[in-house]
Amino acid sequence: MVSTPRFGLFADLQAVDEARERELGPLSSPAPRVWEVREVNRSARHLLEETLPQLWVVGEIANFRRQRSGHCYFTLRDGSAQLPCVIFRRDAERLPADPEEGMRVRAFGGLTLYEARGAYQLVASRVEGEERDGTWKLAFDRLLARLEAEGLTDPVRKRPLLAFPSTVGVVTSPTGAALRDIVSVAARRAPWLRLVVSPTSVQGRRAAAEIAAAIMALGERGVDVVVVARGGGSIEDLWGFNEEEVARAVASSPVPVVSGVGHETDVTICDLVADVRAATPTAAAEAVTPDRKWLEGRLGELGRRLGGGLEVSVRSWSTRLDAARQRMAHSARARAKEEANRLRTAASALDALSPLATLARGYALPLAPDGRLLRSADDFPAGQAFTLRLADGSVPAVASAPSPPEDAQGAA
Repeated sequence: MVSTPRFGLFADLQAVDEARERELGPLSSPAPRVWEVREVNRSARHLLEETLPQLWVVGEIANFRRQRSGHCYFTLRDGSAQLPCVIFRRDAERLPADPEEGMRVRAFGGLTLYEARGAYQLVASRVEGEERDGTWKLAFDRLLARLEAEGLTDPVRKRPLLAFPSTVGVVTSPTGAALRDIVSVAARRAPWLRLVVSPTSVQGRRAAAEIAAAIMALGERGVDVVVVARGGGSIEDLWGFNEEEVARAVASSPVPVVSGVGHETDVTICDLVADVRAATPTAAAEAVTPDRKWLEGRLGELGRRLGGGLEVSVRSWSTRLDAARQRMAHSARARAKEEANRLRTAASALDALSPLATLARGYALPLAPDGRLLRSADDFPAGQAFTLRLADGSVPAVASAPSPPEDAQGAA
C-alpha cells in the first residue's frame, strides 16, 4: 500500500479503514465511505489550520465593517482574487483606526474554515498599512484634523510659562529615564523648585486614560505648570499620547502644559495641543526651570545696575536739593527785604500819626495828675496843678486865673 500524507480527521478515518482491512482482509467490493457535511468541513478546517502556518497577506481593503460585538469583518483583494477576513474584538481594539476602503494593508493571521457556512477565511491578529505606520498615521491625521477644526492647536490659545515657577507637576512613568532626566535638570538648574510627580503608564491600553487623569489632577493641585514626558519609542509605543482624551485634558488644563514626548523627530498630538512643545524630556525640564547660574549672573548685573542707578539718583537729588536750598535762601532774603520795607513804611505812617511827632514840632500836652488830657480852659481852675508833656520830658505847672477868650479881648 502506498503511504499518503495524513491530516487531521482525514488521517483518523483512513487509519480506521486500514485497521479494518488488516483484520478482515481485502474486501472484494468495499462500501464507499459516506461523510456528513460537518465532518467534511471539520476535516477541511483541520487541514487548513495544520498545513499552512500563520502568514502575512497583502491586499486592498474592501467592505470593512465593525460589528456591535467588536469583531471586524473585511475582504482583502487584488486584481484577480479576494480573501474574506475577520479580526476579533480583542485584537480589533488595538487598531488605531479603521482602514479606509481601497487602502493597501497587510494582515497577519492564520487560515481557517467557518464550518457553519463552509467558507474559509483569514483570522487576522494584526492589520497594518502597507507602509509600517499606515494605519497609525491615518488615525493621527483624522484626530489632528478634528482638533484643528476646533482650534485646539491654534498658537493664539497657547499660554506663556511663568519665568520663575515654584511648583512643577510631572506626568510620566515612575521608573522611566524621563523622570530621572527631569529630576537631574531641576536639581542642577533650580534646586529650590518643588516637583510633584503623578506616576502613570506611558504605553499600553491604560496609558491614555491614566495620562489624562494625571494632567487634570495636577492642575487642580495648584502647580504652576505641568510637564508630560516620555522617552523615545515606536509610534505604537507612543500612541497613548496621540489619544483624544489626552489632547482634551491638555487643552482644558487650568495651568500651562509642556509636552516632552519621545525624541526630536517624534511628534504627537499631545505635542501639538500643549502650550509648549519640547523635543525631549530634558528639553521640557529646561523649559520650565530657570538656570541658576544665569540667574546668579543676572542678579549680579541687576545689583550693579541698581547701585549705579542709586548713585546717579543720589547725585541728582543732591543737586536738586542744593538748587532748592539756594532758591529758598534767595526767596527768604527777598521776602525779608520786602517785609522790612513794608515795616518802614508802616512805621513812618504810624510816626506821622503819633502825638510825639506833634510834640517834636513844638507843641505840649497838659496832663492832669491822673494822666487825663486837659482839653478846655475850664479844666484849668486857678491853682490847678498839672503837667506839661513836652517832646523831651515833662514840666510841672500851676494854673493862674484864666484869661478871657481872644474874641472877647478884641471886642473890649
